[in-house]
Amino acid sequence: MDITLLSSPLQGFTDFRFRNAFQNYFGGIDTFYSPYIRLNGKLDIKPAYERDILPKNNTTLEVIPQIMTNDADEFLFVVKFIQSLGYKELNWNLGCPYPMVVNRCMGSGLINDPQRIDHILNRVHSESDVVVSMKMRMGYEHSGEILDVFPILDKYPLKNIAIHARIGKQLYKGGVDLKSFERCLESTRHKIYYNGDITTVQGFWEMQDRFPSIDHWMIGRGLIADPFLPMMIKNNSAEYPENRMIIFGKFIDTLYHEYSEALSGESHVLMKMTSYWEYFSNAFDNPHKTLKKIKKAKRIEAYERAVSEILSE
Repeated sequence: MDITLLSSPLQGFTDFRFRNAFQNYFGGIDTFYSPYIRLNGKLDIKPAYERDILPKNNTTLEVIPQIMTNDADEFLFVVKFIQSLGYKELNWNLGCPYPMVVNRCMGSGLINDPQRIDHILNRVHSESDVVVSMKMRMGYEHSGEILDVFPILDKYPLKNIAIHARIGKQLYKGGVDLKSFERCLESTRHKIYYNGDITTVQGFWEMQDRFPSIDHWMIGRGLIADPFLPMMIKNNSAEYPENRMIIFGKFIDTLYHEYSEALSGESHVLMKMTSYWEYFSNAFDNPHKTLKKIKKAKRIEAYERAVSEILSE
């Protein structure tokens, strides 16, 4: 069975600079979801959101914009915006687990409000021709919440529902709940994509054996921690290329220069790159030691030396 691999959006990480560099050096991802657009009650698109999905910044990528909202007017406003750029699909984030989002009844905090979900989807489908897809967790408090939403979702021509097999309260802690995910497959007519803890080729193979009907797989944090993972999955191989560190080094260097040009001040650049290294360090034999070297670098020159030492080792 042919499989499709998708990049799950991570706010602050998978912007167009990362996506372009990733696609250039690694590949394997068929479709990227952009980090969510959030309006916070103001019908105005921030320049950073616009830059991220401008077609000229995504010429070699298939990108689907995403929205975070609990308001139909906001949803429709973003629909018009993304359609003006040529996009036909908008993904709705009902998965974000962070308290600052959940406490505003957005992300996974909205899953327990089927009536509001119904109202928003009804207006969007009756007042626009946009294709809607969903990115969800199985609930916030418990995994049964999504089961109460499926009858609502089944009323609408959604493209798909990507389900992260956790609940919001977990954040990213604990394991994925595969039994509850399996129950989701039996409870909706819609096409389901799987998301959650795909971090190794062997782990992917085990997931594929357990869920043979799934042909769309979404990779989030695992893609940043191991950028080789998607292509290895596509090649059905757990072997890294012989020049792994050379490719990885070029990728990191590209990211570093991109953010050096985009961000003001070396402290911002160092913070940005350190946040990536919290994932990248997992690719090395001693992640703690690797990350410690990066964190000790308080100046650009020290950061460059640290990266050179890490890659040469």
